[in-house]
Amino acid sequence: MAKTTFWDIIERTIEKVGTPLSAKDIWKKANELGTIGDFVTTGKTPEATIAAYCYTDINKNGDESIIIQTSERPALFYLRKLGTPKEKPIEKAKKTSDKKGEEKKNIGLAERDLHEILTAFAISDTHFSAHLKTVFHEKSSPSTKGLDKWMHPDLVGVYFPFGKYEKTTIEVQKELSVSSVKLFSFELKLNIGFSNFKESYFQAVSNSSWAHEGYLVTLALDEDPTLMDDLRRLNNAFGIGLIKIELDNIYDSKILFPARVKPEIDWDTANRLAKQNKDFSDFLNSVSEDCSVKKVKSVYDKVYPIEEIIKRIKEKTKNNSL
Repeated sequence: MAKTTFWDIIERTIEKVGTPLSAKDIWKKANELGTIGDFVTTGKTPEATIAAYCYTDINKNGDESIIIQTSERPALFYLRKLGTPKEKPIEKAKKTSDKKGEEKKNIGLAERDLHEILTAFAISDTHFSAHLKTVFHEKSSPSTKGLDKWMHPDLVGVYFPFGKYEKTTIEVQKELSVSSVKLFSFELKLNIGFSNFKESYFQAVSNSSWAHEGYLVTLALDEDPTLMDDLRRLNNAFGIGLIKIELDNIYDSKILFPARVKPEIDWDTANRLAKQNKDFSDFLNSVSEDCSVKKVKSVYDKVYPIEEIIKRIKEKTKNNSL
């Protein structure tokens, strides 16, 4: 007997459900309904492979394709042989279902619960090796509180070359008025999907305009191919990177799209932020003091052990799901 293939899963699942499905839902329903059969994969993103199969069939075979695409946002697929889909409102239902699923997954968590996760990731990841500090928006001057959403990043970070570069190298950099110190800006969201990706991205653009690198960070991400293409285009155009946090193993968190590195800091914007918010001002002072002594002596956000962070997160999600 022939082993089950991705094509078998796609066709059997759509036929059994009888409505257009996203690549993610094809894989999910295949496991729920048993149409996955004896299929085994070592790939970490089978839904991405399913989407690739569908798009390849559509683009290669045109009017003779097995699969038809019924919507773009999100991308939903159907079998040509089944004719016109009976339930066209599925797109709206899909979005609502995804949103409820994300909310259920993140119940009990607030965006600030992600701060210590990102802090632990940033200090360990070789791209950053950065010390982070939370910028509390409520500490902004009264006249600017209404602008916090678009002016203040959630966290800022700094990379110091002290442990990496020889003292003589750092001294030469000083004489040449150059520095390997790098400043980062981070905007955090619990969920990113079709309903909020543009607002979230441009919030990060606004909040991170001063830094060498700016990032949008999320815990739950709708990885629909169409949405990912939109995020990739925004990354190419505006340079803000995207980080996906993994709760099960924080060290598996990934930079999905790297930020475009700016050669210079926008000091006018940085100065404006420092005037508005004490946390940001303290951060700049800490960076200045540590640079002057060539050693990290200032206090940044505490880096908690991974096990302790995961335990706290699990307790919050468990208590709020009871």
